[in-house]
Amino acid sequence: MIKIVGLGPGSVDDLTLKTIETLKNSSKVFLRTYKHPNVWYLKELGIKFETFDIFYDEGRDFDEVYEKIARRIIEERDCVYAVPGHPLVAEKSVELILKYSKENNIEVEVIPALSFIDAVFNVLKIDPSCGFKLIDGLMLGDQVPDLNTSNVITQVYNKFVAGEIKIKLMEYYDDEQEVYVVRAAGVKDLERIEKVKLYEIDRLDFIDYLTTLYIPPVKEKKRKDFNDLINLVEMLRSPKGCPWDREQTHESLKRYLIEECYEIIESIDKKDYDGLCEELGDVLLHVVFHSQIAKENEYFDIWDVTDGIVRKMIKRHPHVFGDKRIQTAEDVVEIWEKNKMKEKNVKSYTENLKKIPIVLPALLRSLKVQEKASEVGFDWDNVEDALNKIKEEFEELLKVYKTKDNDKILEEIGDLLFAVVNVARFLNVNPEEALNRTTSKFINRFEYIEKNAYKFNKSLAELNLEEMDKLWEESKKFEE
Repeated sequence: MIKIVGLGPGSVDDLTLKTIETLKNSSKVFLRTYKHPNVWYLKELGIKFETFDIFYDEGRDFDEVYEKIARRIIEERDCVYAVPGHPLVAEKSVELILKYSKENNIEVEVIPALSFIDAVFNVLKIDPSCGFKLIDGLMLGDQVPDLNTSNVITQVYNKFVAGEIKIKLMEYYDDEQEVYVVRAAGVKDLERIEKVKLYEIDRLDFIDYLTTLYIPPVKEKKRKDFNDLINLVEMLRSPKGCPWDREQTHESLKRYLIEECYEIIESIDKKDYDGLCEELGDVLLHVVFHSQIAKENEYFDIWDVTDGIVRKMIKRHPHVFGDKRIQTAEDVVEIWEKNKMKEKNVKSYTENLKKIPIVLPALLRSLKVQEKASEVGFDWDNVEDALNKIKEEFEELLKVYKTKDNDKILEEIGDLLFAVVNVARFLNVNPEEALNRTTSKFINRFEYIEKNAYKFNKSLAELNLEEMDKLWEESKKFEE
C-alpha cells in the first residue's frame, strides 16, 4: 500500500499524530522535497527518508518532475510519500499518483493534514466561507482569477516566478491593486506578511518556496468581463431596469442586429480597429440580449448558446479534436459541409440550397447558392463561359426592356445579375463588396460634381448632363 501524508504548512505543532506514527512505522519514506521547515524534526525523530530534489535539478519543467516522482512511487508500491501542506491541496504529484495507482490497482491511503490555505486564512484573519479561488501561479495562462472573490495564488517560488505572476495578474488587476504576500504562514520565526501594491511583489527580498499571494475581491474591475455584460442585460430587462429594453422582443431587435453586422463590415473595410472593437461589442450585446429574452421565456439561456457553439465547433473539426487527418484547407471545407448537412439532417443538395437564408442580401445569397451547386459539379468549366452567359442574359434583357411586361423585365434583370455574380465567383471577388465599392465611388464622384459646379457659374441643380459628365470624367483624375 502507498500512504501519502502531509507535513503541514511548516510548523511542527501542526503535524498530526497519525502522520508522525505513519512515518515512524514505515521502512521506506520519500519526501517530495527536503525544503520544508519540518524536515529537521523528522530527522530528530530518527526517521530515515529519501527526497526527490535531484529530480528538480535535472528536470526541464515541473510537469516532468512530478511525472518522474509519481512513476517512482508507483514502482515502489509499499512506501510512504510525504508532501508539504495537505496531500490533496495543490499537489500535482499526488494527483498523478492517484491516477496511476487506479490504473495499476494499487491501494492508496491519503492521510490529511493542515494545509497552507488554512494557515494563510488564519494569519490574515479571513473567513474562507466568504469564498475564494485557489490558483496555481505556474498555471495562470490557463487558470483565470475571479475578481468577484478572493484569489489565493500558490507556487510563488522566487522573485522570477513572482515577476511572471505579476505580469499575468496585471491583465486583470490594476497595477496598484493591494495584495498580501504571505511567507511561511503559521511558522514561528519564519512567518512574514507584507501588504503591497501588485507591481511591487517581485521586489520583495524574502520570497521563496513558502510564499503565497492573497488578493482580496476588487470593488472596481480593471476590465469588465462577459459575466458583467450578462448581469447588465439582466438588470436592463428587470422591473428596475429600462422601459425601452423591457419592451424589446426578438422581432423588434432584428433590424438593429443587421445594422450592427454591417457596421462591423464597414470597420473591417476601413481598417478601423478601434471601431471594430466597439462594433463587435455591439453585436455581442445583441447575442446576450436575445439570450436573456429567451431565458425569460424558458427557451434557452446564454450558457446554452456557448455550450452549443463549442460542441458544434469541436464536432466540425475532427482533424483538430479527433483522429481524422487532413492536409489542405479545401479538405477542411469539405468536412465542414458534410458535418453540417449531417447535423441539420439535410438529405439532399436541393434542401441544402433551400436552407440558405432568404433574408441574406440578394447578391450574397446568390453567391452561396452558386458555391454549393458548384460543389457537386454544376458549374461552368471556365470564366469565359460565365462571361458569355452575361452576354446572353444581356441580349435577352434587350428584347424585353421596352415592353410593358414588368414580370419578364424583372426576371431578365435577375438573370443578368445572377450571371454577373457567377463571374465574380470565378474571379474570387465578393459581389457584395464589389457593388458597395462601386456605390461608394459613385458617391465620391457625385460629391466632386457638386463641389465643382461653380466652374460653370451654376449650382448643381442648374448643370446640364453634358456639364455633369465633364466634371464626372474630371473627378477620376483625383482617385487613388
